[in-house]
Amino acid sequence: MRIAVTYENGEVFQHFGHTDTFKIYETENGQVLSTRILEADGTGHEALADLLAANGIEVLICGGIGAGAHAALAEQGIELCAGASGDADEAVAAYLRGELKNTGVNCDHHDHHEEGHSCGEGGCGSCGGCHHGPMITGLNVGKTCRTHYRGTFNDGTQFDSSYDRGEPLEFVCGAGMMIPGFDQAVANMEVGETVDVHLMPFEAYGEVDPAMILSVAYEQMPGSEKLSVGQRVTLQGPQGQLVPVRVTEMTDKTITFDANHEMAGKELNFRIELVEVLE
Repeated sequence: MRIAVTYENGEVFQHFGHTDTFKIYETENGQVLSTRILEADGTGHEALADLLAANGIEVLICGGIGAGAHAALAEQGIELCAGASGDADEAVAAYLRGELKNTGVNCDHHDHHEEGHSCGEGGCGSCGGCHHGPMITGLNVGKTCRTHYRGTFNDGTQFDSSYDRGEPLEFVCGAGMMIPGFDQAVANMEVGETVDVHLMPFEAYGEVDPAMILSVAYEQMPGSEKLSVGQRVTLQGPQGQLVPVRVTEMTDKTITFDANHEMAGKELNFRIELVEVLE
């Protein structure tokens, strides 16, 4: 069996989407035969999942991970064991003994998916906003919640509303399907209750990650000079993954693409009404 661990300075690195290296363990009959270091030469969960699959990884041990990354790994047939911490070698040994428990999705940087406010193809990692705060607790955690909500910016401009669509949003509270601040607000609400919350970027879609902004010369990308500022396109990453981006600037020689989530860096306000909780 070949096991990969998100790795830094001998320990399990806690941000799957931001890991620079994996430690690879060749194992047989519950024993480690050899180890090596694998550089993470892609960005975003799809690139990392592709990289692991290309190296024959069967199991990934990591700290924090989001739903998008989990899905990408599942598509590659890679078993996930999330929630590990401390010494990487000890984590592998515990896994081989059957003592390491998988906490599943534990990174809450996710979206109101019905309106497309997702963290993109890069997911938890390439959008630069994987949030590893305290695990959400509350009476509604693990339950399917149906909520109506209205989202506005600080100037009062509405960016989304389930009321306008006429259908409540349904999600499992605490499962990483929603941005952390929204999840936390719903965790202890009673059915019929309405709350107003103000979320800072770290509670929503994260800060803008400069590493996700790329400027290239037109000659390096033939045809890009025909694009326009604000246009959304999909680029191909180094591992063949598709990355949605926005054109943010064009000069006489270069074009700039931004792969950050469109809500990155923004403070958001929500009025949330808990309509129903399904056990």
